[in-house]
Amino acid sequence: MKVKSMDTLAKRVLELKKSSISKVVGSRLREFRENGKDDGKIFSELCFCICTANNSAERGLKAQKEIDFCGLPEPQLRKKMRETVCRFYNSKTEYIMDARRDKDKILCAVRAPNGAAVREWLVKNVKGLGYKEASHLLRNIGHTDVAIIDFHIIDLLEREGIVKRPKTLTKKVYLAVEDALSALAKKTGTSLAELDLYLWYIETGKVLK
Repeated sequence: MKVKSMDTLAKRVLELKKSSISKVVGSRLREFRENGKDDGKIFSELCFCICTANNSAERGLKAQKEIDFCGLPEPQLRKKMRETVCRFYNSKTEYIMDARRDKDKILCAVRAPNGAAVREWLVKNVKGLGYKEASHLLRNIGHTDVAIIDFHIIDLLEREGIVKRPKTLTKKVYLAVEDALSALAKKTGTSLAELDLYLWYIETGKVLK
């Protein structure tokens, strides 16, 4: 994977930092930091990321809004997951039940300061979380040092000549793209968490979580 030039994209990010969008981004980042202070919100964000994997963000948000991930008995949880998440609801119900059993351990782990190290722990110990989902969780609870990478972001980076589109998003590829994003973050004076919100705005016109 060869990094070419990121000047054009960096310029667009810097322009957004001077626009009204920066206030929206700042508000979202403050929301994420507040999430990280509340055990219930941390667990809710974990379940949101499980629901969103191989699914749309809209369905994940709907599930997060409508489902009591902590309190529902498994049969009712499975029913609600089928109604809202739809795709892979059986396996995702199992992942959430497993996370409930290990909740205290997970809550302790995610509060460690090194996001990359926490991500490795999550990928190894929490079913339903790969690198993207674990990074998404960490960003949504206030970590700023990991990147959320999927093919929407890769397509944007490829159009700008920053990376080449891989066939699959392996760990090696993920970390290589993250290195490219780290360079872009340095160039624009942003954290990876802040940069992600600007890139999503460039790609979709929305500041999503």
